[in-house]
Amino acid sequence: MINLEYPLATKSPSIVWGLISNAAGLQKWLADYVEEEGDKMVFSWGEEWTEQDKKSATVVSRERNKAIRLRWTSYQPHEYWEMRIEQSELTGLLCLKVTDYAEADDVDDICDLWDDNMKRLHRISGV
Repeated sequence: MINLEYPLATKSPSIVWGLISNAAGLQKWLADYVEEEGDKMVFSWGEEWTEQDKKSATVVSRERNKAIRLRWTSYQPHEYWEMRIEQSELTGLLCLKVTDYAEADDVDDICDLWDDNMKRLHRISGV
């Protein structure tokens, strides 16, 4: 497991929640396309007319304005990823805590992937 923490430039959990809890928000920064069907989300990278990478995830739990936990359907049940909104007692600003499953030899790549994703989140939303 890896645990990452990213500071956000907002005090509004509902703004962050809108970006991490549904297909429309996630499609803005995490994948090229995201479709939501009940408790399933399908993430796609790449254009439809070219080679696409698709992954399906099941929403394991959602706590409104707090956290969402997903599990890739092709992985083992204990291999989940979670995004949690927490507030700094010192600054009052929010941070996004990411927990993700990674094999030991994939940790650096997964950390780099989340760093890139967070750069996109900051760029498109300003949070």
